[in-house]
Amino acid sequence: MDRSVGNGHLRKADQQPVGELVKRASEQMSELVRQELRLAQAEMAEKGKRFGIGGGLFGGAAVFAFVALQAAAAAAIAALALVLPVWASALIVMGILLVLAAIAAAVGKKKVKQATPPAPRQAIAGVKADVAELKERVHR
Repeated sequence: MDRSVGNGHLRKADQQPVGELVKRASEQMSELVRQELRLAQAEMAEKGKRFGIGGGLFGGAAVFAFVALQAAAAAAIAALALVLPVWASALIVMGILLVLAAIAAAVGKKKVKQATPPAPRQAIAGVKADVAELKERVHR
């Protein structure tokens, strides 16, 4: 079924005005964005749950490793006690463990210092370069 439109052009009855099409496209785009956000939320919730479980398992592994280190220290003390007094063996093993702790602390401090300030330097430099480029183009 055809009908006349303002300037004499014919339009089929099942065609919609451009404004209506734009409105519908906008609504569909909004709905699509909302659905994508819901999907992203669900995905992040699942990943967060897995991350939490993984973190808990790493924590458990750290506890077992700590207990194993204590057992190794006791074994080292017992082995040294075969040739030295027990107190001397304990002091030697303690000294070795303290040296290892100091080395780990020094390396950790160096790594933390390299990571500070916690700003994305490369990204900031890139943004500054982009701003400078835009200013230069505006002044041309």
